[in-house]
Amino acid sequence: MTGKKRVLFVCIHNSARSQMAEAWFNELCADNYIANSAGIEPGSLNPLVVKVMQEAGVDISHKQTNAVMDYVKSGDLFSYVITVCDETSAERCPIFPGVTTRLHWSFPDPSVLEGTEEQKLVEIRKIRDTIKAKIADWIKELN
Repeated sequence: MTGKKRVLFVCIHNSARSQMAEAWFNELCADNYIANSAGIEPGSLNPLVVKVMQEAGVDISHKQTNAVMDYVKSGDLFSYVITVCDETSAERCPIFPGVTTRLHWSFPDPSVLEGTEEQKLVEIRKIRDTIKAKIADWIKELN
């Protein structure tokens, strides 16, 4: 990890969107960067998100949820902090030390989806694919 620029993806519970963003970023951009993720109020990993990521060939089943304040308290420095929740929730994200570029990408919250499990999976797949596309586009900008 030495010498790599660090990216932190943040959402409310670190259970879905930020986990997907971290996984996609590390999958698609491993050379000069490393990503982590955290939640403002960490919860439990969403099992439907784990399932749709496995369908795409990315295993996040071993991941734990993290608290964003733990990263702040540790003094970890990040080149980018990217909130992936709604605007109001993103405003609750703390300020990080050092020179950090802060970005906001709003994605729908899988935890509030309604319907059958299959209906939820359909929507979570759309969110997964949208996050992957955003990450891929951003990586092109970075390079």
